[in-house]
Amino acid sequence: MTEISTSPTHSFLDYAPAPESKSILHLKKSYGLFIGGEFVKGSGKPFLTVSPSTEETIAEIANASAKDVDAAVAAARKAYDSTWRKLSGADRGKYLFRIARLVQERARELAVAESLDNGKPIKESRDVDVPLVAAWFFYYAGWADKLDYAGLGPNPKALGVAAQVIPWNFPLLMLAWKIAPALAAGNTVVIKPAETTPLSALIFAEILQQADLPAGVVNIITGAGDTGEALVNHPDVNKVAFTGSTAVGRAIAKSTAGSGKKLTLELGGKAANIVFDDAPIDQAVEGIVNGIFFNQGHVCCAGSRLLVQENVHEEVVERLKTRLATLRLGDPLDKNTDIGAINSREQLDRIRTLSDIGEKEGAERWTAPCVIPDKGFWFAPTIFDNVSTSSTIAREEIFGPVLSVLTFRTPAEAIAKANNTPYGLSAGIWSDKGSKILAVADELRAGVIWANTFNRFDPASPFGGYKESGYGREGGRHGLAAYLSSAGWGAK
Repeated sequence: MTEISTSPTHSFLDYAPAPESKSILHLKKSYGLFIGGEFVKGSGKPFLTVSPSTEETIAEIANASAKDVDAAVAAARKAYDSTWRKLSGADRGKYLFRIARLVQERARELAVAESLDNGKPIKESRDVDVPLVAAWFFYYAGWADKLDYAGLGPNPKALGVAAQVIPWNFPLLMLAWKIAPALAAGNTVVIKPAETTPLSALIFAEILQQADLPAGVVNIITGAGDTGEALVNHPDVNKVAFTGSTAVGRAIAKSTAGSGKKLTLELGGKAANIVFDDAPIDQAVEGIVNGIFFNQGHVCCAGSRLLVQENVHEEVVERLKTRLATLRLGDPLDKNTDIGAINSREQLDRIRTLSDIGEKEGAERWTAPCVIPDKGFWFAPTIFDNVSTSSTIAREEIFGPVLSVLTFRTPAEAIAKANNTPYGLSAGIWSDKGSKILAVADELRAGVIWANTFNRFDPASPFGGYKESGYGREGGRHGLAAYLSSAGWGAK
């Protein structure tokens, strides 16, 4: 983020932007709803999706009303009864495999669309998000004909129609996390992307058409919270999967209670990233940066609380500041960009508000030196040192590039502070002693724990949390269980 001097005393070259071309995209001026294998007009008032880095309009998006939700669920039910449930697992797997290959073929286009609509750096969407999307479909393509071996008893059955609501931080990846296991298990889907990031889901609809997926097996409806509410509360839905805020997840749990719908919730987090004094410091610093500043901190499992052993605290924080000063903030489509734009003005306002509260409560604020563009939604990477466990920024999910630093003296104190949160999604442990890592991990109340790394994902590994971070697992064999009946019966 710092300017590189070109004076005679320095041998560095000037920074040269390397923007990814938007010409790979063939965007429409407006997008309808994807229902029954075709794009159709929505009956609600259309809305605009904008690029968070420039605030420029990308496209007009259809807004699904309750009537449209009815149509989408009816299409999914028809496809389930007439086609999808009757296919063999091997045939379902062939469709998933075909989708995965098409995602790979259109990877560059999808990456540009994701960065344009979401604000994340192109090197993240290109090298992390899209490859993982393909990997998820490949993985569950392999499971489709092996459901009898998933450990759910003989002849497990699909649930029926799955209603899925996904967030804006990983639009395409969360779509894959939801759709791939649902289809492999034999369910049909109605999915609603976030209203600020619908673009990659609508391009994915084109991929479904290319793959000749039977009409109605996957339906994609766009809209705001009322659209999602109508979907999850629809009486002909058998399964609900939601990723998003804890507040909305709590409301969904209440509304679906007693309905017979199977429910998976992946909600907020306030993960502890624990660094012991015997940790490889340089490696840990890179893991800290990846843990909280990856995707501008828009990550449910972000390592937003750094717990550092007291005797290496100053060294770790100084090295961290030095590292952050080298990161580049700017155009998400520039291949050299490390920190992109905040997804929306609403989210930017929340980050600013909570950061101001942190400063007022006495934490020491440090912001990485960088130039903020005139247009768009931006927030420079920020560190708060000397944070107390009762501080607002140590307890509330900021969902932005803001790191709270706390210290500890003993492993027991580290464990106590790490668990002192209403959330329980993830954690990280840094040490050169495997026995210490395993002993600490055994005491942490978190669904996913990384050792000497952070924010690494694999389709074969289950992901999910405890407490206010939700329940259920996505990924791996566990991800199939969420879409299958374990008693040998399913939707009729």
